[in-house]
Amino acid sequence: MTALRRPLGPAAGLLIALTAVATAGAATGGTGPGAGGPAPSLPALTTRQLVGQHMVFSYAGTTPPAALERRIRAGEAAGVILFTRNIASRSRLRATIAHLQAIPRPAGLRAPLLVMIDQEGGLVKRLSGAPSRSPAAVGRTGSTAVARAEGAATARNLRGVGVNVNLAPVLDTGRAGSFSERLGRSYSRDPARVAALGTAFAGALRAGGVAATAKHFPGIGVPRVDEDAVASRIGLSRATLRRIDEAPFAAAVRARIDLVMLATAIYLAFDRLPALFSRRLATDELRGRLGFAGVSITDDLETAAASAYGSPALQARMSTRAGADLLLFAQSYAGGVRAEEALIRDARAGRVSASELRASTARVLALRAALG
Repeated sequence: MTALRRPLGPAAGLLIALTAVATAGAATGGTGPGAGGPAPSLPALTTRQLVGQHMVFSYAGTTPPAALERRIRAGEAAGVILFTRNIASRSRLRATIAHLQAIPRPAGLRAPLLVMIDQEGGLVKRLSGAPSRSPAAVGRTGSTAVARAEGAATARNLRGVGVNVNLAPVLDTGRAGSFSERLGRSYSRDPARVAALGTAFAGALRAGGVAATAKHFPGIGVPRVDEDAVASRIGLSRATLRRIDEAPFAAAVRARIDLVMLATAIYLAFDRLPALFSRRLATDELRGRLGFAGVSITDDLETAAASAYGSPALQARMSTRAGADLLLFAQSYAGGVRAEEALIRDARAGRVSASELRASTARVLALRAALG
């Protein structure tokens, strides 16, 4: 398949250097990038800045809070996520994003912020315009050309307002009666079709300057209830999960997708914790077995499914220890702040691995550089 990750701007040299650092250790038999290799060569970052590169913030209303702008100015944020609540008009959104990107940041952290949105198509679409079809509608066509056309149009739509990360495509293999299938969020019940259409959509996004996100690893095509409402317990065997549910993600990894989102569901064949808190899935399975070298991101840690496992402080620690690169707090700015401050304390006290934190930061900075 055509590789998805292509340097897009003058920061390509930084991208190559940081990507090489971030993937050090993967070839040495470690549990994932950064395991067992030398400490990454990064800009001189404070602990606050190092932790900040793992945080994706949200906010209420159409004007970013001054406190968020101060965090960006200090180099203590990787990016923001946008919802319909943040959009008054396309022109105003474009001006807001341009303002955030223009905020001066410390040396080594001047690459573009990650500006994210859920633009799957169908019921999950925050911004007007492309894609015009839901994943299920694309799936019914069975056409990779249609998937690519939708991806290309979506990239133009998002870049037109300054969004550079799409939290799509959904690579969950649907099942009869599943929540994902009922909402039209799954391309198909056939993992090969999901893989072909999802990677086509993602490749067109990336070619248009928007990073794509495969979600929700290792697949939530089984649950009959909303993944945000409860951490569903999935009892499939490892063999079935790998043969059916992980197969589209494996294809996306081979195509060098930029991001993978970790699910809120529990996969009993691997762990008793949700995937976004599970090292066996976030590191051993995704990075070790599938060889993913890009950026992993949690699903929203403020959903009922995730927040049932503790405070933002505990969630940040658990997800970081599991191996997640980006922590997503999509409901409130305050939740992200509490998590970041706690993770700073954890980093200073040695409760999270310093070497893994640096390797993770290198991956995030490589992605940001690629979007320059």
